[in-house]
Amino acid sequence: MTQPKEIFVKTDRCVGCLSCTIACAVAHSNSRTLFGAVFEKPVPKSRIYVEWSDPDKKIPLVCRHCEEAPCMFACISGAIHRDENGVVLTDTDKCIGCWTCVMVCPYGVIGRHLETHKAYRCDRCPDRDVPACVSACPTGALVYETAASFSGAVRKSASRELIRSEG
Repeated sequence: MTQPKEIFVKTDRCVGCLSCTIACAVAHSNSRTLFGAVFEKPVPKSRIYVEWSDPDKKIPLVCRHCEEAPCMFACISGAIHRDENGVVLTDTDKCIGCWTCVMVCPYGVIGRHLETHKAYRCDRCPDRDVPACVSACPTGALVYETAASFSGAVRKSASRELIRSEG
C-alpha cells in the first residue's frame, strides 16, 4: 500500500505572508479566481490558519486528518467521514452546524462558516495534484509529500547541520 501524501510545515521558513490562506480561499470559491472570490456570497473561507506564536514565529496550521479523528467520532449528524486516501472530510449537506467538531478538534482548525451554518476543514484540494496552499507558499514552508519522504529530508538536513557544527 502506498503512503498518502500529507501537508507538512517547515516552521523555520514561514514569514507570515498569508499567501497560503488567500490561495486556499480562492481554490474553495465558486469562481476559482481572486477577483471573482472577493465578490462571492457566501464569502469563500480559507482552511489554513497562520498563527503568530511570538513576534518572530509564524506557524501555519491545517487539519492533520488524525488517525483517531475526534471530530469524526463527535459528529452527531454523521457528516464527517474519511475517504479512501485517509482524508477526513465534512459533507456540508449533512452538517447541521452544531459545532461539536469545532469544540473537539485538538488543533482548532475546523472553521465555522457563519453565513452557511456549516463546518469546514482542509480537504487537501482533491481536484489538484498539489494543494493550493502548498503551491502558493513562496518560501517552501508548506510541503506536500509522504511522511517517510518528509522525515528522510529532515534527517538529512539534521545530519548536515551536525557535520557543520563539528567541523
